[in-house]
Amino acid sequence: MTSKKGRRRPQIHMIDSEADAITDLAIAAERRIPQVSKLLLEETARAHIYSAARIPQDVVTMNATVDFTDETGEKAHSYQLVYPREADISSGRISILTPVGAGLIGLREGQSILCPDRDGRERELKIVRVVHER
Repeated sequence: MTSKKGRRRPQIHMIDSEADAITDLAIAAERRIPQVSKLLLEETARAHIYSAARIPQDVVTMNATVDFTDETGEKAHSYQLVYPREADISSGRISILTPVGAGLIGLREGQSILCPDRDGRERELKIVRVVHER
């Protein structure tokens, strides 16, 4: 994600097969949503890659439910991160092809990242908890 001067982006982690699928989605979406496509391609390129069996349990992966706060810390959010065809914000499922979805992937509990919103302003998102369905 973008960063303010002097601020490094947090290290992120991805499952190998998910990184491949996300890269394919980002390339396919490049004309429709260039900002999100670029962010996803940058994130997958710099991610530490793991097999599904070896990814740390506190990492936001596809289909994980993530609790996070925005920069004010006053509003908590909880969404399941999903592929576009499964997205339904009213049911708590957010697409990886949204600015927030692209910002969440690969982060660990306790990490935060600056993420552009739909209006192009940056806001800080902080991961509070990650839950994986078994």
